[in-house]
Amino acid sequence: MTVGGPAGGSDRHTPVMLAEVMGLLTPVAGGTFIDGTFGAGGYTSAILGAGASVIAIDRDPSAIAAGMALVGDSGGRLTLVEGRFSDLDAIAAAHGKERVDGVVLDVGVSSMQLDEAARGFSFRLDGPLDMRMGGEGPSAADVVNRFEPRDLARVIAVLGEEKRARAVASAIARARARQDLAGTAELAEIVARAVGHRATDKIHPATRTFQALRIFVNRELDELADALAASERVLAEGGRLVVVAFHSLEDRIVKRFLAERSEARPRGSRHLPEEAIPAPTFELLTRGALTPGEEEIARNPRARSARLRAARRTAAEPFALDRRAIGVPELPAFEMGRN
Repeated sequence: MTVGGPAGGSDRHTPVMLAEVMGLLTPVAGGTFIDGTFGAGGYTSAILGAGASVIAIDRDPSAIAAGMALVGDSGGRLTLVEGRFSDLDAIAAAHGKERVDGVVLDVGVSSMQLDEAARGFSFRLDGPLDMRMGGEGPSAADVVNRFEPRDLARVIAVLGEEKRARAVASAIARARARQDLAGTAELAEIVARAVGHRATDKIHPATRTFQALRIFVNRELDELADALAASERVLAEGGRLVVVAFHSLEDRIVKRFLAERSEARPRGSRHLPEEAIPAPTFELLTRGALTPGEEEIARNPRARSARLRAARRTAAEPFALDRRAIGVPELPAFEMGRN
């Protein structure tokens, strides 16, 4: 998550916890690093500044377009790719790199996306109910207008941690029975009435519902799990993985993945014979999550929820990803025309 002006311009977006990220990633001249969430190019710029090469990935075409100036200024050391960070190992291989020296992931929606009304991410700016980072697949409008109320309630409860999820889903179902919901302001008002709002509440009543829809539409938790596994496959021995997450569900997945990968322990049920114990594929570089300092939070309030975790790759072979074990929730599927 970043704050500031357009990528490639003089008012470079400042990424969250830049000093901490670079201190753990340790980019050096001649190395190759993957920035799996290019955004405004803040981390990429810092890595390039250390003399390393970068393969930067973003699923948002507008981020790619805005970053082309940085490609031109990089002296051939920046490869900018429109794609999903869950495919980062395949993207690296397609550009001639079977192994890399580091991967950095800044998970979640960017400030640019939140601040652009037409993207439909924010309840504070009226716009179309879209929320798609890459523009493909079902939009938030498709989900709120077509999902069965029980499925909608589960998405909002699990991904938004909204206690009044059933009331929100019922209110949406009543509203869409009259006319399909199309705008963010309309949805925010419906949710606010269903949830209720007190003067002492620290967040807008629609915050959790909008968060849930965004995460669901973009399959963010599945993408994150796949990106972590892809990082395990592509990192060379000694290579470093640094992840900044902004939501408890995301941070839980990162924490559990790194814990599982950094401990040698039996796998399988206690009622069945133990499977072979895989050797640890990572060594933790952070004990617990690092958080931003007060000065950074004062400068960029959106940084306050950031949690940074990092680990170093060992020589051990990667092993299969168990989504449930690392906290990826099972949710109802959405298929166009069938919900």
